[in-house]
Amino acid sequence: MPSYNDSTLFNILITGITSLLTDISTEMVYPLIPLYLASLGAQPAILGMIEGFAESSASLLKVFSGALSDRLAKRKPIAIIGYAGSTFGKLLLYISRGWTLVFAGRMVDRIGKGIRVAPRDALIADSSAAGKLGRAYGLHRALDTFGACLGVLIAILLVNRLGRDLDQSAYQRIFLISLIPALLGCAILFFARETRCKGSDSQLPKLTFKKMAPKLRNFLLIVGIFSLGNSSNQFLLLRMRNLSWTALNILLLYLLYNITYSLFSYPCGRLADRFGKKRLLIAGYFVYSLTYFGFALLKTAPAVYLAWLLFGVYGLYSALTEGLEKALIADIAPQAQRATFIGLHATLTGIGLLPASLIAGTLWTIFGPSAPFLFGGLLGFGAGLGLIILL
Repeated sequence: MPSYNDSTLFNILITGITSLLTDISTEMVYPLIPLYLASLGAQPAILGMIEGFAESSASLLKVFSGALSDRLAKRKPIAIIGYAGSTFGKLLLYISRGWTLVFAGRMVDRIGKGIRVAPRDALIADSSAAGKLGRAYGLHRALDTFGACLGVLIAILLVNRLGRDLDQSAYQRIFLISLIPALLGCAILFFARETRCKGSDSQLPKLTFKKMAPKLRNFLLIVGIFSLGNSSNQFLLLRMRNLSWTALNILLLYLLYNITYSLFSYPCGRLADRFGKKRLLIAGYFVYSLTYFGFALLKTAPAVYLAWLLFGVYGLYSALTEGLEKALIADIAPQAQRATFIGLHATLTGIGLLPASLIAGTLWTIFGPSAPFLFGGLLGFGAGLGLIILL
């Protein structure tokens, strides 16, 4: 395992800057896609189909790209292919003149993400010194999320400059501009130093649920159950729309979430290395639970100040869990199968987003807007208890 005097910090910074630039590109585009589709005359059902297929495809690929990375004992080339795919997806958005190419662009973009996530995260783990995984993932998440903040800000500035009622050509200009940080991010990853991960096709045992270490198996079960209550963040924004917030104020809330997430990611990683990743994750699940209960109890009159608080605290939840879940997986998984298990974890959480969102939508429709948040809060509390008892 290399020390911090070797390639560790260099690789973490390179992958972090790559993610920062890629997230600038993604967040410039992502909030505008529903509006662009509407300008093309596409119905809301088309948006649901596009996002559902795109996210599901990405989730399924994560475990396979991780397994391939372990078998080839290579991280960097597979990650580069994934980032290149996401860049090509933005190009398809730019040349689109109808929803079919938007569909293709989102599919290619998300497939690229599915390919890159596991080998990139395994590259970070392979490069990290013993006992410093938490801060390594924390630093990466901080840079990644800072890129998301910048992307949202750039999108707001471009929309204000081009006019709030954008036509099709204005959207395409923004999509074209988004290619610049995407290309830069992909190019920078070439400077990363490949790690010498252990593994080959003959060495690696088959991945079966029964043969997993109990600690690893229990953790993946807890994550899988928790993901059923962790619906799309779109429901948080929809909740605010339900409370009559304007689109601009909702975007500002989303920006606050990303800023808080970015600011706390690295400090949370350092605390996890010092006090234990399990303790920080338990705190994160309980924070999630309290936040979702808060969204369930929001009312129109006092919602203004409480909503800002809830979105800020929700950013703290992400900082406490997003990178630390990967760090814990990297700690307890066999080193030769790190990318496989990181990919499996990403697949579980990604696939869980589809039923979680379907459950949330159904609960909202039948029982009202508070119901999905009560359900998510209960599962978050249960996940925290599960970590205490089973891990």
